[in-house]
Amino acid sequence: MITRRTVLAAGAVLAAPHIARAQTLVKMKAGMVTGIDQIGLPIALERGFFEKWGLDVDIARPYATGVDALNALQAGESNIVQVGVPMIGAVLRGMDLVALANYSGNATTRGSDATMALIARSDAGIAKGDLAALKGKKIAASFGTINHLYILALIEKGGLTPADVTLVNTPPPDMTVALLAKGIDAFVGWDPWPVVALKDVPGAIEVIRGGGVISYVGYNVGLRPWVAANGPIIEKFLAALSEGDQWMRKDPKRAAQVATRWIPGLKQDVAEASMEFNIQQADRRLSANNYRALWAAEDRLNRLGFIKDTFDVNKHFEPKHMLKVMADNPALFSDLPPIPADVAIGPGFTFKP
Repeated sequence: MITRRTVLAAGAVLAAPHIARAQTLVKMKAGMVTGIDQIGLPIALERGFFEKWGLDVDIARPYATGVDALNALQAGESNIVQVGVPMIGAVLRGMDLVALANYSGNATTRGSDATMALIARSDAGIAKGDLAALKGKKIAASFGTINHLYILALIEKGGLTPADVTLVNTPPPDMTVALLAKGIDAFVGWDPWPVVALKDVPGAIEVIRGGGVISYVGYNVGLRPWVAANGPIIEKFLAALSEGDQWMRKDPKRAAQVATRWIPGLKQDVAEASMEFNIQQADRRLSANNYRALWAAEDRLNRLGFIKDTFDVNKHFEPKHMLKVMADNPALFSDLPPIPADVAIGPGFTFKP
C-alpha cells in the first residue's frame, strides 16, 4: 500500500485555505483502480481537500480491476473503494455492499460510456463503426467488470450474440501487449488503455468510442457495518471528492498530471487525451439514473446467462450522505447540468424498473 497523505506540492495547501491546522484529522483508507475515471480520489488527496474536510486519507496502490479492489475491501485494506460492475457479483456471493455516490457516471442522462472504447488491430478485418464484423473475432475483456458489460452491449448492438465471438479474460494493463502480439483481434477497455493502444499499436483502429450503449456503473462502495457507523465521516469524504471532481472538470490538464503519478507508466499526452473523456462523466451526484444503471447492468448479465440471479438495487444504495453533500454544498456542483426533476431523488427514494 502506498500512503500519499503528504501533499505533493505547496500549492495544494494554498488550495485549501480553511484547513484547521490544530484539528485532529480522522483517519480512513480508500482504494482505487488503474483508470482515469478514478482520479478524483487522488486529486482530493493531493490538493488538500481531504485535510480541509478534516480527514487523513491513505490510498491503496491502484488495483488492476474492481474485483481486486473488492477483495482488498473485504480484507480490511480499505474502508471505501471505487468499483462498478464487480459489485454485482460480489453482492450475489453474499458481500453486503452499499453504494454511496458515483465516482464516474451521469446523474442527468441514462447513457454514459464516454470513457470506454473498442480498439482493433489494423489487420483484424474490423472497420471503424462495423460492430457486425466482430463475428468470429477474439476480443479481450476483463470478466465481471464494466468493460465486460460494454462489450456485451456492443455485441448486441451489432446484431450478434456472445456465442458469435471469443471473449478472453484479460486485465486492462495487459490488453495493449496482447494486441501487439496478435493474441487478440480487439479489446474493450476504460481509459487510459484505449488511448495507450492507439498510440503504441501501429495502425490500431478505434472501432467505437462510447456510443451510449450502457449507463456507466461506478460507485464509492463500503461494507454495510462500516457505512452504518460512519455517516459524518462519509459525508466529509464525499464532499472532499466532489471538490476534487470540480477542480478536475475546471483544469483537466493539471488533473492529467495527477493521473501520471497514480497510474503506472501513464504518459502526460495519454493522460490529457483520456481526461477529456473522463470529465464528461465526473459527476459524483446520485439520481434515479444511477439506480437504473446498476439495475440495467445486472439485467443484461442475467439475461445473457453470465449471472444466475439478481438483487433489489434499492437494498444496496444509501443515498442520504451524498444527498446531504449536494444540499449543503451546491457550489461544488454549480458547473454541472441540473438533475432533471423526473429523476431527482430524496432519502426515501425507491427505484422501480
